[in-house]
Amino acid sequence: MLYAILCYSDENVVGSWTKEEDDACLARLKVVQDKVAAEGRMGPVARLVPTTAATTLRKGGEEPLVIDGPFAETKEQLLGFYTIDCRSLDEAIDFARDLATANPAPGSYEIRPVRLFRPGARPT
Repeated sequence: MLYAILCYSDENVVGSWTKEEDDACLARLKVVQDKVAAEGRMGPVARLVPTTAATTLRKGGEEPLVIDGPFAETKEQLLGFYTIDCRSLDEAIDFARDLATANPAPGSYEIRPVRLFRPGARPT
């Protein structure tokens, strides 16, 4: 089963890190990623740019409205995601726990099963 691990945190906190602090966090996260990648279970991983670069298409009226910025103002923002092939939800939770240990920023990891729209597509 594929799982998306959605990484939420306060982008102001993460954005305030020095290059050295950011590099150290990314190095710790790479250790977690490398274990799963070595088993061939790691799918795409992405780190998103800040929400100030976001554009939202909001539905609800007769015509969709395109606005600058994120969909909603919240304390935490979606900063990135992992896609990982796991045998069970427990295995996906363990991976998220390892990410949480490696990353000193406050926040949360949302674990959600993924259904593919392209039959036969697999993570690389």
